[in-house]
Amino acid sequence: MSIPRMNYPQYRKARRLTRECCNNMGGNCLLLDNGEECICVQSISNSLLCRWFRAAVLPLDAVLCAEVLKEHDKVKRCCECGTAFTPKSNRAKYCPACSKRIRRRQEAERQRKRYHRPTHLEG
Repeated sequence: MSIPRMNYPQYRKARRLTRECCNNMGGNCLLLDNGEECICVQSISNSLLCRWFRAAVLPLDAVLCAEVLKEHDKVKRCCECGTAFTPKSNRAKYCPACSKRIRRRQEAERQRKRYHRPTHLEG
């Protein structure tokens, strides 16, 4: 398994996310602490090195997670807003944020057509 690499904007987002890690205490990693302070490796590297960060912290930012952990078959772009997302099925076209809005819009249109259909034609 290869170690995923991040470009600079992704690295900046990941660095901000390291503050959310439960093992981060003032920029130091509690997991690597063996008596003396050790800086968090994820905050200084643009490779995804920390397994804890990958499993517990990175999923907090779904877009970044999809971009960094992309496997070409598993990442799609939303047809509405263009953001990257990991689909839950092979039919997904929209990211989770847009899918709810699109589903409501389509359901309203369907109901409008159903109930506003003319009952008889006058001629």
